[in-house]
Amino acid sequence: MDWKKRPGLHRPRAASRLRCVHARLLSHHGTARSATTAVADLFVHECEHDQPRVAIPQPEVQLVVRLGSAARDGLDVHAMGIHPQAHRKIIRGGQRTVFARLHWNSCEAVLGMPASEVAGRIVAIEELWGVAASQRLLGRIAEARDTAGVASVLEEAIAERIARSDASSGARAQLASSAMQRLGSGNLDGVAFDLGVSERHLRRVFRQAVGVSPKTFAKLTRFHHALAAARNGGGAGWADIAASAGYYDQAHLIAEFRAIAGATPRALLAELRAAG
Repeated sequence: MDWKKRPGLHRPRAASRLRCVHARLLSHHGTARSATTAVADLFVHECEHDQPRVAIPQPEVQLVVRLGSAARDGLDVHAMGIHPQAHRKIIRGGQRTVFARLHWNSCEAVLGMPASEVAGRIVAIEELWGVAASQRLLGRIAEARDTAGVASVLEEAIAERIARSDASSGARAQLASSAMQRLGSGNLDGVAFDLGVSERHLRRVFRQAVGVSPKTFAKLTRFHHALAAARNGGGAGWADIAASAGYYDQAHLIAEFRAIAGATPRALLAELRAAG
């Protein structure tokens, strides 16, 4: 299926005048609608020219639609599991991408398998949903008029998956949710005791529901809090940012930035500014 041969889908005029467009379409973080309770964030990224990009690791699994020459047949959809390190790449001119970051408590229902199965991987939608369901999704995407339409199609498909999910994935997600609420102020062993399960069981369920271990999830969450604080400005020093994000001290922050991003905090900020 070649999206470029479909009469409906075309590049929005606004994008042709810009080097790069990055637009957030929603950030509901739990509204009453079934799709958006599953989607933590939905946004598009459009590039007119080749551009370097630092892919910052996210603490959520993402569904990604790519439109352009870099995609198979000009259009593909895949799941991107949580990866603990950043990576650098070149986004080719003309590529348009729609990202749906999934709430960790809906991953298994949307993917059709535990989040741990896609951790650190890029998995084609055909492998997750089967050929028939994937072809229906790709056909609907190809008929969309623009990237906003693509995002709506993706959101609807996610809602349909949630509606058909069984209760077992929800039970695992609920246990992981309860653990998350407690891990900020307690260790894993104590949290497991409070929840009436073994530490081993809690660790396994957490990894299945979220995609990574509690330790890795906490590490990525601290990193994102610190990076957001630094990018937002406000004049806070690195020691204050480290304390507010949950690091032991500034040295701890620097060490984890090096481990995740391969750069010091200042170097990473400069790289992100240069990439635009």
